[in-house]
Amino acid sequence: MWYNNILETIGNTPLVKLNTITKHVPGTILAKIETTNPGNSIKDRMAVKMIEEAEKSGKLKPGGTIIEGTSGNTGMGLAMAAIIKGYKCIFTTTDKQSKEKVDALRAFGADVIVCPTNVEPEDPRSYYSVSSRLEREVPNSWKPNQYDNLANSQAHYEQTGPEIWEQTEGKITHLVVGVGTGGTISGTGKYLKEKNPNIQVWGIDTYGSVFKKYKETGIFDKDEIYPYITEGIGEDFLPANVNFDVIDLFEKVTDKDAALMTRDIARKEGIFVGNSAGAAIGGLIQLKDKLKPEDVVVVIFHDHGSRYMGKMYNEDWLRERGFLQDEKLTAKSILAKKESTEIVTLDAQKSVLEAINTIKSMNISQIPVTQQGMIVGKIAESDILSALLENPGLKSAPISEIMTATFPFVDLNTSIDKISSLINKENSAVLVEDETGKIEIITQYDIINAISG
Repeated sequence: MWYNNILETIGNTPLVKLNTITKHVPGTILAKIETTNPGNSIKDRMAVKMIEEAEKSGKLKPGGTIIEGTSGNTGMGLAMAAIIKGYKCIFTTTDKQSKEKVDALRAFGADVIVCPTNVEPEDPRSYYSVSSRLEREVPNSWKPNQYDNLANSQAHYEQTGPEIWEQTEGKITHLVVGVGTGGTISGTGKYLKEKNPNIQVWGIDTYGSVFKKYKETGIFDKDEIYPYITEGIGEDFLPANVNFDVIDLFEKVTDKDAALMTRDIARKEGIFVGNSAGAAIGGLIQLKDKLKPEDVVVVIFHDHGSRYMGKMYNEDWLRERGFLQDEKLTAKSILAKKESTEIVTLDAQKSVLEAINTIKSMNISQIPVTQQGMIVGKIAESDILSALLENPGLKSAPISEIMTATFPFVDLNTSIDKISSLINKENSAVLVEDETGKIEIITQYDIINAISG
């Protein structure tokens, strides 16, 4: 048996029991692995449904252009469907989305316009506003508007809900879903509650989003809104697809917990997933006291880890945000293991001859060069040699004439891997400012010493 095109492979995703990461959570915890969809995310389901509904209603005409504001996954589903069905795509997205997501959309032939994150939805620069403007300007175009297009929820009511009901043989007691557009949780939750009104539907939210407070108080509080890192969940407005009647409660998860949990799912369960899965498991663990051993919990794993290689799966990115502590050696721990020595520098106005004498007397091969106390370059034995071979008269010239670019600067949290990659033929060391503001130098010798020490 074969499929007639790639769109026919969407859905019927596996349900997999989690064994390690949730071992302290009562009940049977099952993950719905939506990464097996051809676009590697759950959004394939609703992308095709929205297109089909627009074709039926005449909003999307042959040869048309699909224009959408998307963080990547919906765009991927739309782009895939557009190829099969003969449409063009233009997507707007935000600058907080991972580069991998944007590159993936472009790989499918879509035009992608990156817009600033930290502006109001109604700001003309926001990715919502830019996509709406393009829809008005581009002839024969259609904007799916995944946030307010109820075909989004309908796709999950028709597909995701029934699949989970059948796969658990009707035993499901809890559904746990990260909430962004609201389509997945509302459509799936509505179907499951029609089958069994006692099923609990838990929405996972993030700090900086309005959902939790609105559910609990009915107040849309703009003070709840602030920038956050977690991708794919939370919003700063109320999409029409979020059915608050279906969702029993919201739980907020921090950016740090979501990011670290995302990595843990890969490391402890062997399932390579994106950021919203980490948030969902983080929220489930926070809510574990509400569960009983006989409960059957289904958690949606929305998308694939490959879209987050530059973020949640990058240790330097995590360290820069203070999410990862010293599991690996960092600049800080390398400095702690080396003897503190006064860094030798030379002023840019000193002569080349003085540089030669300093190198000889100190028995060093490279020296940072300063100007008014600031490091502006470096001078190396090899630089001096090649300069003097070319022009022996340079001995009396200031070293600023032959110095090269300064050593790279790193911060105290930079990992040993990153430092090693910066030390090469051109740079025999990196510079780091310690906690007191003093400049220190780290060489390859210091790295070897820290590893073996």
